Amino acid sequence: MLKNYFYRMYKILVNGKEFDVVMENTQPVIRGSEFNADVLEYKKGKFNVIRNKRSFNAELISFIPDEKKFVIRVDNQDYRVHIQDKYDVLLHEMGMDLAAGKKANNVKAPMPGMVLKVLVEAGHQIKKGDAMIVLEAMKMENVLKAPSDGVVKKVNVSKGDKVEKNQVLVYFE
Repeated sequence: MLKNYFYRMYKILVNGKEFDVVMENTQPVIRGSEFNADVLEYKKGKFNVIRNKRSFNAELISFIPDEKKFVIRVDNQDYRVHIQDKYDVLLHEMGMDLAAGKKANNVKAPMPGMVLKVLVEAGHQIKKGDAMIVLEAMKMENVLKAPSDGVVKKVNVSKGDKVEKNQVLVYFE
């Protein structure tokens, strides 16, 4: 029973190839086998890794914490890594994630629901993360926030409106 408490699953993309990784306590399990390695950080961002009686040099090249993406160089070969936990996968399945590198110019309903509050109007200056709409869905209040800075051009909904998944609620630029 205690074992399940420490059980977590991740999807890890390495150079576009997907791996399901299960963490049991602090030990990663990949394709049913424990991944054993000794890792020593000998300088900030530089590591020595020993696995299966082989030694590797690894270096953290870049890291984007908000996106859980990083690039590591192992013995002069770069690996682009993207880690997704169960919440990232769920948000993607619900259409609530944004494609990297694209600037959104609207806010869409992530699921069917009812508009409880409209917090902006045309002409409002908004900053990334500002609350724009409060949507009730699945008996929960969801605050929909601005994905980037801009100016509200048009609000397509009013308090009490029922909305469908992916319906555009607010346009901005």
